[in-house]
This record gives sequence, structure tokens and C-alpha cells, in this order.
Amino acid sequence: MIEVYIDGASAGNPGPSGAGIFIKGNGTAEKYSIPLGLMTNHEAEYHAFITALEICLEKGYSQSVVSFRTDSELVNKAVEKEFVKNKMYAPLLEKALELAKQFDLFFMKWIPSIENKAADELARAAIRKNTNTSG
Repeated sequence: MIEVYIDGASAGNPGPSGAGIFIKGNGTAEKYSIPLGLMTNHEAEYHAFITALEICLEKGYSQSVVSFRTDSELVNKAVEKEFVKNKMYAPLLEKALELAKQFDLFFMKWIPSIENKAADELARAAIRKNTNTSG
């Protein structure tokens, strides 16, 4: 099984944002810290999820059991219900669901922030990468 921990973070709302992705499985651990530019925290959470899906597809994990874990209740509930109240996030959810359908076995689970520290640290590092390149 591949476990994918995701987190999006923003310094300000909106503000410089980043995605943190920590993938473990098959005896390996991969870390991604990706600057996202200016956006809200919720947008960053969606972008972290979409980016993680894309990375897993590129790496050929779509035929493995892949479990995505997030501390974002907003993203988790939206994926679970395949619906988002705020129409601003509808295109992001739609893209995420399209990507998720390409996995043979896709799971998403909400976890408390304390269990998502690796992804959180990567997301915060990505914010700093943003601010370093924009100044």
C-alpha cells in the first residue's frame, strides 16, 4: 500500500502558499515541497491534493492501493460527497475527482493535524520558497 500525506498552507489568506506531499510505501519515502504562488489556504489544500494525485499517476502508482491522508476536513468531505458548497472550489474538486478515478483502488482519509506533521512541514517550507523567489 502507498500512503500519501498531503497538506496545503498559506501565509495570509490569500498569501504565499505551498503544498507538502509525503509519500511512503514499497520501502521508500518521497518528499515534495512545492510553492504554489498566491492563493487561499483552502485553494492550497486542493492544489496539494491534485499535485499528489498527478505525482502518483506519473510514478505508476495507479495500479497499487493508494491511501491519501489529509487534515483538511473541507477537501476530505468534498471528495467523499463529490460536492463542494463554495462554487469557487468546484473546478478544483472536478479535476481532483477526474484524477482519482484513474486509480484502481483509491482511498481518502481525514487525519488529525498531529498525524500530518511531515506534510505540514513540507508545505511550510514551500511557502518560504515562494517568498524567496518573489523578492
